[in-house]
Amino acid sequence: MFDWVTLDSGTSRVPGYQSRSIRRTTLIMKISSIVARQRVAGLSAGCLLGGMAMGIAAAPSAVAAPDCSPGGVNATVSSATGSAQRYLAAHPDADQVVTAAYGQPRPQAASNLRNYFTSHPNEYYDLRGILSPIGDTERQCNVTALPPNLESAYHEFMAG
Repeated sequence: MFDWVTLDSGTSRVPGYQSRSIRRTTLIMKISSIVARQRVAGLSAGCLLGGMAMGIAAAPSAVAAPDCSPGGVNATVSSATGSAQRYLAAHPDADQVVTAAYGQPRPQAASNLRNYFTSHPNEYYDLRGILSPIGDTERQCNVTALPPNLESAYHEFMAG
């Protein structure tokens, strides 16, 4: 009853239906191509969002568990103070003020440090960032990581 169109040779056994069949096949192919692209785009977006969600979900657990053993606390202090010493070596004026503060009476040292870092706020914020892991470890581990004379100076410096 119906005569089927064959697209292998591009001809039709039904006279007058060749161009119509080819157009329908082209339309089907275009729709298939659009659907395929949408699926690929949907899968790509899904993978991207899924990967981001996995990264966000995993991030808090990595930060939430500091090493509170004595060795871990000492490693944090050593790392932060080493970074601070390298920073000061690259900033001789700041290094001079900090080094001089060690030999001065506490009120004079605090005043000199405050005056210098008030006039050099970028250096202050850089050093605060470098030294902040010490305070983070102290809070998270509920410990005092520095000797008493440095502990009070540290907290005074970090408070601004």
